[in-house]
Amino acid sequence: MRAVPLIAFALPFLTPTNPPTPAKTTAVLAGGCFWGVEAVYEHVRGVKSVTSGYAVPLPAEPAMKPAAGDYVEAVRIEYDPELIGYARLLEIFFTVAHDPTQGNRQGPDVGPEYRSVILTSNEAEQALAAAFIDSLTSAGVFSRPITTQVSGLKSFKVAEAVHQDYVARNPRAPYVVVNDAPKLDHLRRVFPDLFRDR
Repeated sequence: MRAVPLIAFALPFLTPTNPPTPAKTTAVLAGGCFWGVEAVYEHVRGVKSVTSGYAVPLPAEPAMKPAAGDYVEAVRIEYDPELIGYARLLEIFFTVAHDPTQGNRQGPDVGPEYRSVILTSNEAEQALAAAFIDSLTSAGVFSRPITTQVSGLKSFKVAEAVHQDYVARNPRAPYVVVNDAPKLDHLRRVFPDLFRDR
């Protein structure tokens, strides 16, 4: 993963007349096991709450139904658009929260439920997410192809209580120490202006 913010590479098209923040203040992102992604955004200034859950993307063809088990582990992020915009949330997603070049996996977790997906709820989010990925690809920010999908959100089901705030409640768990604690360190280093204690 990159050690520098991506905004300079990814968003040259954003201008004061093209604001990056949609009116909606909820973002849904899937980047592997929801424990670590949730923990990252819980430490971001401007984020009000983060909920782990199971998201079902809209199928590519409107007439099709999602396949059985076509969910991804995801987080629902409630944020204050006056303090942080959707574009910054995406920048953190690609820089810190996960590795967007892994396919149906993330680190030790393997399977389609761990794939990278930006789940959008309106056309503004869809356009911004697609443009962000295109810009990263054009700039050659990553040495491998980005596998992140952009899809509309069909549904989001809140995960069981044991999964909520897992990293905060289990900081010494081996999985957390190896896979999730480094993300928080990375967030603190790369985005010191956005990092906050929980």
